[in-house]
Amino acid sequence: MARKRRKQVVFENIPVIDAGAKGKSIAKAPDGRVIFVDNAVPGDVVDIRTGRKRKAYFEGTAIRFHSFSEKRTEPACSHFEHCGGCKWQHMAYPHQLAYKEKEVLNNLQRIGQIELPEATPILGAEKHYFYRNKMEFSFSSRRWLTFEEIESTEEIADKNACGFHIAGMWDKILDIDHCHLQEAPSNEIRNFIKQYGIEHGLAFFDPKESTGFLRTMMLRIAATGEIMLVIQFYQENQEDREQLLQAVADRFPEITSLQYVINSKGNDTLYDQDIHLFKGRNHIFEEMEGLRFKIGPKSFYQTNSSQAYELYKITRDFAHIKPTEVVYDLYTGTGTIAQFVARQAAKVIGIESVPEAIEDAKINAAYNHIDNVAFYAGDMKEVLNDAFIEQHGRPDVIITDPPRDGMHKNVVANILKMAPKRIVYVSCNAATQARDLSLMKHAYTLTKTQAVDMFPQTHHVENVVLLTLIA
Repeated sequence: MARKRRKQVVFENIPVIDAGAKGKSIAKAPDGRVIFVDNAVPGDVVDIRTGRKRKAYFEGTAIRFHSFSEKRTEPACSHFEHCGGCKWQHMAYPHQLAYKEKEVLNNLQRIGQIELPEATPILGAEKHYFYRNKMEFSFSSRRWLTFEEIESTEEIADKNACGFHIAGMWDKILDIDHCHLQEAPSNEIRNFIKQYGIEHGLAFFDPKESTGFLRTMMLRIAATGEIMLVIQFYQENQEDREQLLQAVADRFPEITSLQYVINSKGNDTLYDQDIHLFKGRNHIFEEMEGLRFKIGPKSFYQTNSSQAYELYKITRDFAHIKPTEVVYDLYTGTGTIAQFVARQAAKVIGIESVPEAIEDAKINAAYNHIDNVAFYAGDMKEVLNDAFIEQHGRPDVIITDPPRDGMHKNVVANILKMAPKRIVYVSCNAATQARDLSLMKHAYTLTKTQAVDMFPQTHHVENVVLLTLIA
């Protein structure tokens, strides 16, 4: 039996009134239901074709623009309409900041039911493009095709690609010519490797058949200028591999660390793989306020180096640590925040669930000659028990920077039991941050809040809040 086609509805002359979650814009249907629009800017007046209808809302695409918003700007990237990486390029940067700040404050009030202090204005980024220190690209023999290419009667000879996954299409890669997210020589390196592969007949990875040679590449360019390149091959072919790597090394002698992986498993994650050094050293260094951080292929480090520095300064300022105080840094990662605030504290205890990250944290602390920090690996809700607190001392200040899912309710309960005088909560997801804060509002007052834009041209935003213990 043929699948019943979803009935599409077109709403005409609809004003786009707001920006919503995940980069969508918001309009209202004639019956009052919300329409989430994926290609419009608040202030546009459009015809919208709905693709998915829910009980409470529609999802749709603008198919005709009657008038354009004054909030619009010309996207810098030629891949904008197809690449899902920078969905707000068509919105002028001051308006991006305004909507990000609005989302954070709305979440704190609506989800957290929290009485807000006067918010410190959102901190925008100086660099609106070319700000990422880490990029990952995928090779594919199944390039994503435009509608015009699909409709064309001409045979498409070259379907090789090196770029990004198309949203919702695990097997299709958008071929990228020039990306505006990472500074030079990022585009030059990627395009060189792609062209070398084509000219030398190297097989690009086929995600459906699980065959091929070139699979992914990861490129880090640190604020220090050091460069790390890790190329992932689906299978070993020593002659082809060595010739490619040598060609890259000859063309780009400025690469500090050139490494490779042979990965034939079902997914392309590197964290469970052996990584081999071809040339240079197996790490690069990032630097922040005189501190040096050793970064390996598997290391976590904030993706926007310059804005991470601003985020950490705000975190340190909110914490207002005194020389006699003990600080717990939860979800410490590689210990960057812990080391950044260590000079102000008597002692800093960092806790993280990933053992490799904790090893990096210990190495970095030794590099930086910081001897008043200690790092521990383990599940946060299990580590923060009475014995741990008795051993290391009750914290005067807690800094917490959890993943997007926020903190487990047991972690929140343990924090409340420890009752530190101040809590600084750094979050990349204002919704889960607000949820966690609502569990603590009976014991703590939210005294400061400031959003920080780490990712211009996207809807993503970080937020930092200060909680003070109610006497």
